[in-house]
Amino acid sequence: MPRVSRQQTEQHRAAIEEASSRLFRERGIQAVSVADLMRAAGLTHGGFYGHFESKEALAGVACAKAFAQSVERWQGRIEQAERPAQARAAIVRAYLSEHSRDSAGLGCPASALATDAAREEPASPLRQNYLGGVSQLLDLLAQVQPAPGTEVARRQALVELSLMVGAQMLARATQGNPLSEAVLDAACEHLLPLAEPDPPRGRADPDSQPPAAQAD
Repeated sequence: MPRVSRQQTEQHRAAIEEASSRLFRERGIQAVSVADLMRAAGLTHGGFYGHFESKEALAGVACAKAFAQSVERWQGRIEQAERPAQARAAIVRAYLSEHSRDSAGLGCPASALATDAAREEPASPLRQNYLGGVSQLLDLLAQVQPAPGTEVARRQALVELSLMVGAQMLARATQGNPLSEAVLDAACEHLLPLAEPDPPRGRADPDSQPPAAQAD
């Protein structure tokens, strides 16, 4: 039987990480079996333990990967904006869009993995990487507040991220009922009451309808 090259091994590991990052956000960690994620990665079930000692160990890696994707998207919106207020509006609109609600597997793990992380021990890889990821998002959101670098900006970022994550979780839990869209609309209007006129949230705004590989 031919040996697998180092390059193939790395490719297989990357495929497992990518598949698990998406499936865990989409279905929840407990609802995804090793067979499910290996199938999604296009690999055989038996190869899993050559890369990870357990699904729990993989969950921490997948969580970190998901947060890295969100951080990259938020940084991109900040860099593309002319002013901090525009960057903040772009982040909020994209996060509270119907597209993000409908694309949990591609979106922010702060909302998608909150319940899973809450049930883990504080020292677990998942809990630690979740904490680190949330801290990174808070740092970015604090940068686009009216007084960046201050304690006021940090606390405002805490309030805004809490509202965004909570609204997205509630919108997903009530999806299929008009309440779901109402939650997103109300949260967005609360956070951006003085924003410059823009297309309606979740419809014509390009930040609210990102490519299929993006969500938050």
